Amino acid sequence: MKKLSLVLIGMGRIGRIHLNNILRQFPEVTISGVADKDYPADKFAQEYGAIPFSQDAEELIAQPGVDAVLICTPTSTHAAMIRLALKYEKHIFCEKPVDLSLETTKELVDQVTAAGIKLMLGFNRRFDPDFLHAHRQLTNGRIGEVQIVKITSRDPGLPPIDYIKNSGGLFMDMVIHDFDMARYLMGKEVREVYAQGRVLVDPKVGEAGDIDTALTTLIFEDDSYAVIDNSREAIYGYDQRLEIFGNKGMLQVENNLHNKNIVYDQAGIHHSQPLDFFMDRYAASYLNEMKFFINALLNGQPIPVSGQDGLEAVVIATAAKWSVEKKRPVSIAEVKAIL
Repeated sequence: MKKLSLVLIGMGRIGRIHLNNILRQFPEVTISGVADKDYPADKFAQEYGAIPFSQDAEELIAQPGVDAVLICTPTSTHAAMIRLALKYEKHIFCEKPVDLSLETTKELVDQVTAAGIKLMLGFNRRFDPDFLHAHRQLTNGRIGEVQIVKITSRDPGLPPIDYIKNSGGLFMDMVIHDFDMARYLMGKEVREVYAQGRVLVDPKVGEAGDIDTALTTLIFEDDSYAVIDNSREAIYGYDQRLEIFGNKGMLQVENNLHNKNIVYDQAGIHHSQPLDFFMDRYAASYLNEMKFFINALLNGQPIPVSGQDGLEAVVIATAAKWSVEKKRPVSIAEVKAIL
């Protein structure tokens, strides 16, 4: 069987996760090159041996035998990398979002669709084993018609302020994962968004033009709800919980802990804290999402998180940002009217 030939662009944390997962877990895949304009070539050679390396992404993407490109670079470069993949007719896996601009996102999604190129967005939380199982339960009707989804998503600590300045804001950088999860779990489209945002963690976040704490309500097309709460800092660890309420029951997903030991004594009942780093919390999901992408390319399966899914998430994030600015609910139709 012909091996799938992939090129990976970007050797940051996410890029290294995907590269190592592919090398260890996917014998049906060949890494035909890795590019990063800032990564030392000699260091890469020491770490990964004979895998071709370049500081010029186009040099590797242009290779005729390459099937797909994995884009793991900073968000500000995603659009340029997608355009290169389109130029050379390669399928694409891209970390979220496609772009911080709604207009650019739509333009690129339309171009990918017209070209018949497969584009998968890296909304990795869909592929967390517990969340996958929850989605299967919903699909099987285990709790009936879903009426309310509650998502808690809190980071253990603020990222650097320089990162926040270039992140696109809390809704586009962090909460966009939760917007995608809400659509994914509901299997419906959002009609209206009402968000409130505050600076409660660090005044420097506000000075950088962002917020660090938010509450968002999504109203779906059938009047069902999703309620999302976010904070940039939960001192006890990475807080990732989910509750889904339906007319036949309720489903919960709790935090992943460092261990499952529970100690009972006179002082109380004690267990460990949640995991404190997103790459530990979602290690399995990064592997699973790559399995889905590779399977889609090798076996003709549908892409599980399409460019259109990415566009809808950016639309919701834009509506949430507008809602905070305008201090009122914002309809999805209002946002899409600018496209």
